[in-house]
Amino acid sequence: MRSRSPADDDGSVAAEFAVALPAVALVLALCVGAVGVGSQQLRLQDAAADAARGLGRGESTSAVQGRVSRAAPGSVLADWSSGELVCARLTVPARGPAAVAGLRLAAESCALDGGR
Repeated sequence: MRSRSPADDDGSVAAEFAVALPAVALVLALCVGAVGVGSQQLRLQDAAADAARGLGRGESTSAVQGRVSRAAPGSVLADWSSGELVCARLTVPARGPAAVAGLRLAAESCALDGGR
């Protein structure tokens, strides 16, 4: 039986690296995409809270929609009243790699209805 020498393993590290590199790149891309979606969701939630407060102060829906469009471009505003509260719901398609999957983000917030 022939004994193995260190020279028998030449190239195995390069082959393992070539196999692992695409998987590492994919995981890294997914992580970056998730951070982007999280950031977009946070901005959308802030815009929904601002919209609810504006509607609660008695601002017109068109004025609130204009402000929301600057904060969260492409978002759609829906508003309704529930007792002493006025609520706003924003929806928007996700940007970046999540857009390929058809992901839609939504955020809603309510404020006291003091202006209606």
